[in-house]
Order: sequence, then C-alpha cells, then structure tokens
Amino acid sequence: MNVLMITGASSGIGLAIAQRFSNNGWRVINISRRSCPVAAVNLSCDLTQPDALFAHHDALTNALTTATKICLVHNAAVMHLHRIDQLPSADLRSVLELNIIAANQLNQIVIPLLPPTSSVIYIGSTLAEKAVPGVASYVIAKHALVGMMRATCQDFAGRGIHTCMICPGFTNTPQLHAVIGDNADMLTGIKALSAFERLIEPEEIAATVAFAATAPVLNGAVIHANLGQRER
Repeated sequence: MNVLMITGASSGIGLAIAQRFSNNGWRVINISRRSCPVAAVNLSCDLTQPDALFAHHDALTNALTTATKICLVHNAAVMHLHRIDQLPSADLRSVLELNIIAANQLNQIVIPLLPPTSSVIYIGSTLAEKAVPGVASYVIAKHALVGMMRATCQDFAGRGIHTCMICPGFTNTPQLHAVIGDNADMLTGIKALSAFERLIEPEEIAATVAFAATAPVLNGAVIHANLGQRER
C-alpha cells in the first residue's frame, strides 16, 4: 500500500496534493488543524505548538506499519507581513515552529519507518532562494527549509530514499488571497510577474509533487515551479 503523509492538506496546495495522490490510489494521511475531505485519516494537530506531533506518535506509527511506499510531504506553512526591522522574536519563533520545527519532529517519527523507494518532499517557495520586502519571517523559514532538505539528501544516502523541494511561485490559494485581500491592483501586479501572466493553479503544483515522489533522479534538487518569473 502506498501512503501519502502530508501536513496542511485542508486547503490550497495541500488539498490539491492530497486529491492527486488519492486519485492515484494512495492512502492519504493529513496532519493539520482542519480536516482534509479526501484523507483516509485526519490527525488534528496545531503544528505551531511545541512538541504537538509527539502526542500522535502511536497513531502515526500505526498508520504506516503496512505501507510499502511512503511519500512524506512537508506542506504546512504560514506567511505574515514582517519587515526585518519590525519582526518580533515571538512571531519569528511561531513561524519557525510551524515551518521548521514541526517538519523536523515529523521526520523523527516517520523517517525510521520509510521503506526503500519512499520520498520526502518539502514544499518551499520562490522565496526559498531569494527575498522580497515585507515578508522577512517567511523568507527566513523557507531558506532554512532548503537546508533541511539538503541535509535530508545527505543523511539518506544509501537507503534508497530520495528527497527534493518544490518551490511554487504565486499560486491561486486562500493563503495568497488572504495576504492581498481585495486589492485588485496588487493581484494584477502579481500576475504580471509571471511569464504566463497568470497565477499557478494548485493542481499544477500537485502534479509536480506527484512526479517528484517517483523520481529519485531529483534527489537533493530545488525545483522552481513558477511558470517562469519576470526579473526586474
């Protein structure tokens, strides 16, 4: 049995990934505060809370014991509007708890259970390798996630398990629309940054993740899935 274990699959990119894998016959296990409608198992967990995942250790272990292949997708993330000179340490800790510490804790539980041919996929961002003004905590977290993925690649060597990071560009998700609100001019400007002059659809990222999960040649790769961006 193939199992997808994913964080934050209640909406947006996470939900699209869960739907894609479910359609392909994978059993989906979602970890988030809200349920994923296509998941076989939903584990309610606030990943911003320290050590919250360890309360689900037995449930996670039991859910994976019969898996012949596992794809672990670290998808949960949050973006806040923070300038670096106006970034409270408490807010940075909260962002890092969700984006980095929770991913590390889930690795501790799941990695020992991964059979050969399994994969660990990190969902990054265009901002994992560059920065723009006003989202300092998000930029910091995504840069750190690149390091975690590359460490995963090196530490998995010889186990027949691969890892990579998929970095979406501007994607048509509730998170993006929550950030821009009803600012039509900002939305138009964001679309204009794409070489295709449109937002990416979550299903396009899901298709990329599904391919990466079965492509060990991508081990250690940072893959920018952004339609091509105009650099200015």
